[in-house]
Amino acid sequence: MQNPFETGHIRNYILLYASVVVIMILFFLATTIFQEEKKIEKKVFSTVIKEKKVSVEIIKDKNETTKFKLIDVNY
Repeated sequence: MQNPFETGHIRNYILLYASVVVIMILFFLATTIFQEEKKIEKKVFSTVIKEKKVSVEIIKDKNETTKFKLIDVNY
């Protein structure tokens, strides 16, 4: 096995690391410079609640008998 300090491999690793860092910096600058500011209008929702009055008519047939009977006392 070769010693990386004697054969000059360490220089290649440093160049590779530096090139990756430079590419990351260039991408960061490109995204911050060319980013367009978009203005979004604030949406305002109406909080007024319209109440609907609904009349319910319950029609009971006098001839119809119910199978269940409600209890008068709550537990």
